[in-house]
Amino acid sequence: MTTASFSFLKLFPNRDRRGMIWGIALPIMGGMMSQNVLNLVDIGMVGRLGDSALAATGIGGFTNYLAISFIIGLSAGVQALAARRVGEGRDSETAIPLNGGLLLALMIGLPLCVILILATPWAFNFLTPDAEVRELGIPYLQVRIASMIAVGMNFSFRGYWSAIHMTGVYLQTLLIMHAINIFLNWVLIFGNLGAPELGVYGAGLATTISLYIGTSLYFFFAIRRASNKGFLHGIPSRDTLWKQFKLSLPSSLQQLFFSAGLVTLVWIVGRIGTAEVAAINILMTFHITALLPAFGVALAATTLVGNALGRKDVEDAAAWGWNCAALTFIYGLVLSLLLIPLAQPILALFLTNPETRKLAHVPMVLWALMISFDTAGMVLMNALIGAGDTRRSMWISLIWQWAFFLPLAFLAGPTLGFGLLGVWVINGFYRVGQAINCGTQWAGRKWAHIAI
Repeated sequence: MTTASFSFLKLFPNRDRRGMIWGIALPIMGGMMSQNVLNLVDIGMVGRLGDSALAATGIGGFTNYLAISFIIGLSAGVQALAARRVGEGRDSETAIPLNGGLLLALMIGLPLCVILILATPWAFNFLTPDAEVRELGIPYLQVRIASMIAVGMNFSFRGYWSAIHMTGVYLQTLLIMHAINIFLNWVLIFGNLGAPELGVYGAGLATTISLYIGTSLYFFFAIRRASNKGFLHGIPSRDTLWKQFKLSLPSSLQQLFFSAGLVTLVWIVGRIGTAEVAAINILMTFHITALLPAFGVALAATTLVGNALGRKDVEDAAAWGWNCAALTFIYGLVLSLLLIPLAQPILALFLTNPETRKLAHVPMVLWALMISFDTAGMVLMNALIGAGDTRRSMWISLIWQWAFFLPLAFLAGPTLGFGLLGVWVINGFYRVGQAINCGTQWAGRKWAHIAI
């Protein structure tokens, strides 16, 4: 492994270390499970409106992720800096990076939001030739983009609560926010309680309203619980804010290119057919849903690695990365055993068209086979971020997605005619290869002495 003294058994955390991981990760995982429910309920409701509505929300959802992805990356700088300050014992300064993240979210999010709303019709015309999908998707995407500032601030808060081991605040806020979102979906999509029946647009409006409510809740909790840690009491200097932006920039670019890759993937599959786009919407939603619980452990790795490096303990930081990766690898194996035999009945819950279900079945099984590698790789990528090695994390993600996966997916799918199955076979190689690359980079320890 990383050194001769680091035995294979040390990959797996002991009871005390598991307790520390779960103490941070479980509230995040609870929040992510809430996100699971929200995503699946959203698809279940919109799916009743037909394949065109499902395709519109699929394209709109992936494109919205592209639109907000840069601002999401700001949370990496907040978490890495705050976790390092905790390790250094500078508790009264831990919220200063949060203040910077909120300020950057406002400064970047406001102009970007206006520009992207105006560009939405062009984007949909480029992404799909289907007129009905465009008619449904354009207003849906515009109202989703309007939540950009709230998203940037919410992710900054999440990074902060994770860094200071107070993820219960994150869970509490997210549960309230998601409950409101589901209720508003029911009201606005179908016109219940006397509201107008807004269909696909109603789903987007419900999400945006709930996100801004969540931002208000985060401010309320931070004023109560983080005022003594510098919240709203110390704005970073221009130099400090610039350093925080530079630390966050690789993660922001990583998020941007990753989400652009998802939109490109939808475009590639769109060249195959509308039914395939509806199928990939379900497949990608299940993929993201499965990653969300593991992402709780990944965020724990970011925090624990940062804390250890703040104490100048490189060996402990290395061990935290491997410990968290091992836990998520086991999680992925268990998930595979459960999902492979249940693929057909699960798909039947969300795809009413039998032909679309048939298209999605084998790709879903292939996805289940590689999920353990994907989850472990994601943890080690976040461990690199916790160490401040945001550039290396960015390049790993960018090269595997853009130099390997997307070109080969275009070749296998619409060009050579292997369809959605061909695309998903390439996806499996991409996910496993990226995970192995993350493991070798973590083992190399070039991240060990980065100062932030």
